[in-house]
Amino acid sequence: MITEALRLLRPGAKFTVVNEDYNQIDWLDNSYTKPTRLEVENKVAELFKNYQDTQYQRSRQLEYPPITDYLDGVVKGDQDQIDAYIAACQAVKAKYPKPE
Repeated sequence: MITEALRLLRPGAKFTVVNEDYNQIDWLDNSYTKPTRLEVENKVAELFKNYQDTQYQRSRQLEYPPITDYLDGVVKGDQDQIDAYIAACQAVKAKYPKPE
């Protein structure tokens, strides 16, 4: 995540990172100052929190029924199929609720 943090902190800057280790950052850009360790650690923590806070989205995505099921019901005018698709989506949302 250090690489992503650096990209967000200094968009367009040139650098290399070995093993996602702050001590192994080779700062190649004279146009930008290298972020401090604290800046990088704070950005990594922010990215990690965001990743954790959006886990429900990734979990839902894996279990939602294919959208083609819904579209097929629409094309056929099959309200039962449409309702079944909506119910399946609501069940996934209930299984993986959005955190408050």
